[in-house]
Amino acid sequence: MKVAIYGAGAMGTVLGAYIAKAGVDIDLINRNEKHVAALKEKGAHIIGTVDFTQKVNALLPSEMSEKYDIILLMTKQRYNGEIVAFLKDYLKEDGALCTCQNGLPEFKIAEMIGAERTLGCAIAWGATFHGEGVSELTSAPDALTFSLGAFGKGNHLQDVKDLLEKMGEVIVEENFIGARWSKLLINSAFSGLSTVTGATFGDISKKKESRKVAQRIMKECIDVAKAADIRIEPVQGHKIDKLFDYRGAFKKAISFALIPVAMKKHGKLISSMLQDLRHGKKCEIDFINGVVCEFGRKYNVPTPFNDKTVEIVHAIEEGEFPIDFANIKLYKELF
Repeated sequence: MKVAIYGAGAMGTVLGAYIAKAGVDIDLINRNEKHVAALKEKGAHIIGTVDFTQKVNALLPSEMSEKYDIILLMTKQRYNGEIVAFLKDYLKEDGALCTCQNGLPEFKIAEMIGAERTLGCAIAWGATFHGEGVSELTSAPDALTFSLGAFGKGNHLQDVKDLLEKMGEVIVEENFIGARWSKLLINSAFSGLSTVTGATFGDISKKKESRKVAQRIMKECIDVAKAADIRIEPVQGHKIDKLFDYRGAFKKAISFALIPVAMKKHGKLISSMLQDLRHGKKCEIDFINGVVCEFGRKYNVPTPFNDKTVEIVHAIEEGEFPIDFANIKLYKELF
């Protein structure tokens, strides 16, 4: 089979290196010319919780010449319209495009290429891009898991599972939207607040003022999912909707105490959205916390903490606020 990762940035470089290390011929495609040149010359250097260098096939989009059986899509979701339209010409008729993006991108991708060719993958680990062939794995090596699902009949579902298993554990979800929502719940709280504050997931979970906000963001996600009749799937064996849902003060206190424990293996992560802002780019906040807000409006569930997160991040993009932990005070009016 012909296989590629399109968008071999932080996470794509790590995943591609693991797959290549297992002996699979895979193309790593990226628009960053310096990064691609370094990958070609030196290979992919993966640092952080691991340290290895792996020879890889690296290409610029302009160097693509063949059609692929499988393309793992790992770009920012903001550009999906133009990117999926471009990739459609490089995907075999019976091929599969597996989106490894955050949020719920499968619906719009399926409209463009067909449901049978649309797969989705929620990734439960993180990475930081250092550029020029270097990417940092920021999750523990025993926390490298994937939730995989088919939007339609699932072209190449087993083949994609086999590919991802070169790096970690893969769970094929029958209730894939529920698995997506699990990742969305974590991302809304921790990626959203990492972008607002500039802090790691670990710092957000340890500091009480940010942990209180994270708890409320997660609660909103759970309430919206209930209203939308979405059954949230477990993450790495943990029923996070049960752990972090609450009604009374006692369950709320338990939920609050569990947050740092749940984030222990991912404490060094920072949001890819934060990395975008630090590089002067717009980020994906509308496709993460914004999705919760959108579903909340649709099902008449208030989402003030997610709304506020979207508002603050857009203000940061416009230069109205710095990226600073002091931004957590902007949520005080909501309590």
